Amino acid sequence: MDKSDNNEWERLNYEEKTYLLFKRQKRILDMFLERGAISQEQYDKGEQELNQKMF
Repeated sequence: MDKSDNNEWERLNYEEKTYLLFKRQKRILDMFLERGAISQEQYDKGEQELNQKMF
C-alpha cells in the first residue's frame, strides 16, 4: 500500500471500509477454492460466515 492508497483509505467512511474489507476477504476465499487449498464445504462455510458478519 503506497501513500496514495493510504490517503484514499483515510477518506472512506466506516461502511465503505467495511465493504472493501469484505470484498478482499471474499476474493481471498475465492482464490483458495480455485487453487484447491480448501474444499467446497470449507468455502461454503467461510462464505456464509463472511455474509453473516457483513449483512
